[in-house]
Parts: sequence; C-alpha cells; structure tokens
Amino acid sequence: MSAVDLSSFAGLIAMSLLTLNVLLGLLLSTRYHPLRQWPHRWVPIFKFHNWNAYVSLSLVFLHPAILLFSSTAGFKIFDVLWPIHSPGQRLYNCLGTITFYAVTFVVVTSHFRPRLGNRIWKPLHYTAYFAVACLFVHGTFIDPNLKNAPPDFLDGEKVLVESCGVLVLAGSMLRLRHALRKRA
Repeated sequence: MSAVDLSSFAGLIAMSLLTLNVLLGLLLSTRYHPLRQWPHRWVPIFKFHNWNAYVSLSLVFLHPAILLFSSTAGFKIFDVLWPIHSPGQRLYNCLGTITFYAVTFVVVTSHFRPRLGNRIWKPLHYTAYFAVACLFVHGTFIDPNLKNAPPDFLDGEKVLVESCGVLVLAGSMLRLRHALRKRA
C-alpha cells in the first residue's frame, strides 16, 4: 500500500467522521433529547460530537501529511500548506487546504466556546457548512491516485463522498424544515 493510498484512506475516514459530526451538530441544534425521544436512554451526544471533532481534525491533519512521505506524489510542505503551486489538480488541492483550515478554525473556536459566548461562537461555527462544501467538492473531483485523471463518479470512493454529501444535504434540509415548523 502506497503513501497516496494511505492518504486517501485517511481522507475518506476524516470525511465520514466529519459527515457524522455535521449530522450530530444538526441533531443538537434541534435540542434533541435522547431520554425523552428515541432511544429513551442517556446518550452523551454533545460529548461524542466534541470528541469526534478532535479525531476528525487529527485525520484532517494526517491526510496531507502522509503525502509528504510519498516518492511519487511530489508534495512538499509548502504544497500542503499553500497549494497554489502543488503538483497537479491545484484547484482541488486548494479546496482541500481550505477545508483543512476551516475545520481547524471550527474545532479551535469550539474549544473556546465558553470564553467566546454563544452569540460570538455560533456564527463562527457556521464555517462548518463552508468546510463540508469544500470537502465534498475536493473529494468528488480530485483524482485519488494524483495522476490528473478525470473523476469516475461511480468509483467506490466517489460514491462514498457523494453519499456523505447527500446525507449532509438531507440533514440540513430536515433541520431547515424543523426550524420553519417551529417558527410557524
């Protein structure tokens, strides 16, 4: 297994965990209470949401870091941090880097949530939606082998990315519907 394959797997796992985290965040935003609703027992959703964010962030860091050890990818540290001159697929690499910085921003500002207060923290936390949008475009269109090949939208990795995108979109639409019903 090559470093490019390991990086791809780390990215897919990070994307899956970030998808789960966005869905948990949407659930938390509805004031869902597992004791009163299904499964009618205590589930520490908020704690799981926070820890999942930390694990996701570490995988988001690991995903491009592994590429630095690849002899075929040709990435240098500067290509990871500022991919304007990265070796191929610059736009999608830039979207991946934007995701990297946005996810880092969301997790770091969440850590300081008690000091910031909800009024300041909440608009900052909406960066998560921007991050997942960049993440799904990056994951859908980049060539996992870094050979500048066009995307195969029916490839297993791409289907996973597309499925996660659909889940986040569906969850967001349900959350919006819940907010509109509550307002009416």
